[in-house]
Amino acid sequence: MRILFFLLVSCSVFAQQTIQVTDLLKIKTVGKPAFSPDGKSILYTVTSIEDDAEKKGDFVYQTHLHVADLATKTNRPLTAGKFSISNPTWSPDGHHILFSRDLGSKSQAYILSLSGGEPMAATSVVSGVQNPVWAKSGDALFFQSSISLKDFYTDTTWNKAKSRPSWALEKPGIITANYVPQSKANPNGSLEEIRAYLAQNEKDKKAKVINRLQFQEETATSGEMMLSALFMQPTTPGARPVQINNPLHRWSDWEQLNANELLVVLPADSLIHPDKVQESQIVSFDLRTKSYKSILIKPGYRYSNLTLSSKGDQLAFFEAKSSGVSNPVLKLLNFNTGLIQTVNLDRVITQVKWSADDAKLFLTPQDHGAVPIVAYTISTQQFETLTSTEDGVLGFDFNGVDFVYAKTGITNPSELYVHTGGKVSPLTELNSGWLATKTLTKAEKHVFTNSKGQVIDYWVMKPIGYEAGKKYPLVTEIHGGPTAMWGTGEASMWHEFQYYAAQGMGIVYCNPRGSGGYGTAFMASNVKDWGAGPMADVMKATDLAIKEGWADTTRLAVTGGSYAGYLVTWIVGHTNRFKVAASQRGVYELSTFYGEGNAWRLVPNYFGGYPWEKATRAILDRESPLTYVANIKTPLIIFHGENDLRTGVIQSEMLYKSLKQLGREVEYVRHPGASHEITRAGNNRQRIDQMLRTWEFFARYLK
Repeated sequence: MRILFFLLVSCSVFAQQTIQVTDLLKIKTVGKPAFSPDGKSILYTVTSIEDDAEKKGDFVYQTHLHVADLATKTNRPLTAGKFSISNPTWSPDGHHILFSRDLGSKSQAYILSLSGGEPMAATSVVSGVQNPVWAKSGDALFFQSSISLKDFYTDTTWNKAKSRPSWALEKPGIITANYVPQSKANPNGSLEEIRAYLAQNEKDKKAKVINRLQFQEETATSGEMMLSALFMQPTTPGARPVQINNPLHRWSDWEQLNANELLVVLPADSLIHPDKVQESQIVSFDLRTKSYKSILIKPGYRYSNLTLSSKGDQLAFFEAKSSGVSNPVLKLLNFNTGLIQTVNLDRVITQVKWSADDAKLFLTPQDHGAVPIVAYTISTQQFETLTSTEDGVLGFDFNGVDFVYAKTGITNPSELYVHTGGKVSPLTELNSGWLATKTLTKAEKHVFTNSKGQVIDYWVMKPIGYEAGKKYPLVTEIHGGPTAMWGTGEASMWHEFQYYAAQGMGIVYCNPRGSGGYGTAFMASNVKDWGAGPMADVMKATDLAIKEGWADTTRLAVTGGSYAGYLVTWIVGHTNRFKVAASQRGVYELSTFYGEGNAWRLVPNYFGGYPWEKATRAILDRESPLTYVANIKTPLIIFHGENDLRTGVIQSEMLYKSLKQLGREVEYVRHPGASHEITRAGNNRQRIDQMLRTWEFFARYLK
């Protein structure tokens, strides 16, 4: 019997495998679940990575609709094929499902009957459909659609009244605030005809003329301004959409209050150019008279995420300062009394849902590396944590008795679970099946107190196959943001951490000062101190991991992306302790970043001013890693997506060229077509490429 037991154990160990780089392609992710109106079924999406039928060796994301039966805990897919779906919602009677389908160019709304049959197209809008939702009556749907400002001027459907913006277009030397050429195009004609000709060149994409402040998108620059309008369309066959609002009014959020009234978020000042007004207000909009009534406006603040109570007499919303560094504050407005209550939870809250009796709010706050479901009782202002404080809830719903939620954890990146009577059980096995054959490493949480008296959370992951008494390479991983939060409840780094552990490396990561998940004071504690303070926290976590005794201090690596690319470069410019480093899509020279990146508002928000101001420029120079580039002796690999305009690719060009001129060991990798999201939601071959190139570069030095 002892021999048989030994053989069984040996076979079991032999059958286990470590995470491979291509396991990235196996990961499936559950989207936000929703109970049917009767509470018996659950709608959710699954995003998978599939072979690209049109490009051999490439892969595409596909998102499809699934439904689970709560009683039997069985699942079935409702859609399939190459066209992904999004924004699924139940009809009020629970007999139909509304969703949008991406057809490759413009999305349209579809309705699926649960009595059988294929989804039927509900819209055929030339400009496409975004965010379709059911009207409360169930016999109509609302959706948004977009048009460029230039096309809006001349479009007789969108702009029957020939409206013009209330703000100036800021075109230098043109006195008329909203001048539009009216003449026929003629390059040899009059001034007006030449202007018409030049306008046609812009329309035909022969020239980009930029007069706006916010001209940088995620992957391209554009002088074009897009406007969005809300439409309502009855569900009866042949019905046509009806435009609800003038898109020049710039709605940023809305919610249906009743059959005749919407709640809307508008800019606080309609006369200020959209790129420059940061404040907003909450108003009511009468669908019959098209008139607005102000509900809430406060100088220096903006509003978002309107969520009506079940009875419709209370409104939950976020209030945030329009500048600086702080968490949005969740507030409740009682329409009957006019009183506003503040929910004293100083965290980023990812989802808000009312209980059926409106006595409670269910929230998912980012907290200490996890995202639990928290119940907030309105009358007592008390909080109760309902789920694990180690895992991360990615989306949830409540039917009055049961919770259903998508969850990520250290042992599984994404599954759907039901929580009832204090017990949790899985509703899906999207990843648990293939993970059953894999050996994973766990993350051990620790804390320390930094020089500011702040308690810093950090996690240590030992390499797969760890044996006491042996020494292993250690990789220090740093998160971006800088207000991101890492922990066992965060899914984005799940595969990378497990892959490095499978390569025989240990991992340490922390949430240094400036991270989210710990309150506004903690998040703002790196204002005018992006480098030295956060570095001290990262190095302390690294030292404490080393103190455990298994890390080889001659084989240390450090890596991170975005703000973490900044901090990696700052660190290697201030210490030679790391044997090798990787900096991804980072910011390295803050004055240039102000001009180049579309996240440029980080400069005034964190450093108190602009590069042309002498005092601010001194701070920007002091806090820029490029200032210390001559000190960098650590071999460095630099990554950047070629179309990344969030941080701007010139940042990495400056760093690389400087190190190359200095004769340092540096390699520069550009990924064509890639945006700032390359490692999270980018092309999957490029995601694999970057991970392998990082590991291969590390392997050159961590021998």
